Amino acid sequence: MAHGALPTLFGFTGVALLLAAFILNLRRVLPADGVTYLVLNAVGAGLAAWSSWLIDFVPFVILEGTWAAAAVVGLVRALNRTRRFGGTDHS
Repeated sequence: MAHGALPTLFGFTGVALLLAAFILNLRRVLPADGVTYLVLNAVGAGLAAWSSWLIDFVPFVILEGTWAAAAVVGLVRALNRTRRFGGTDHS
């Protein structure tokens, strides 16, 4: 069943961002609590969730939506930590 180019584009872009964050974290380039890592995860998971929504695949909407929400919570914490201590995040 074909779902169209737009959901596929969103899905591929989201997955690419998630994989980039994962690989950069494994290679110790990005810390898991760093702003860049969390932004990549939030945007990537958000795009993957949207793609899943567009093709009506609810299990991945739940998975990726939860992933995006968790990344946003982590991002807010990281930004608050950075502001509170007046430094940079080093990511």
